[in-house]
Amino acid sequence: MSDGLNKFLGDTPLRVLVKLVVVSILVGFVMTVFDWYPVDIFFGIRNFLLDLWRTGFAALGRVGDYLLLGAAIVIPAFLILRVLSYRR
Repeated sequence: MSDGLNKFLGDTPLRVLVKLVVVSILVGFVMTVFDWYPVDIFFGIRNFLLDLWRTGFAALGRVGDYLLLGAAIVIPAFLILRVLSYRR
């Protein structure tokens, strides 16, 4: 049973928990530095969809802004996860 759990998680549960705690702290720090909060991200997506509905598809020009904001979180998270999963 534990082999299936380890295979599903990719490592032992304790190591996965430690990795998730470290990544959560780092993402929390980055989000605090940029003064971002999860509710702001939710409302940003909500406002984007409302603007898209109200103004038609001319609002798609803002996709670049959303791409940069999303990349500011996703790229560091990806790099951190790759560094943490690097095996020598």
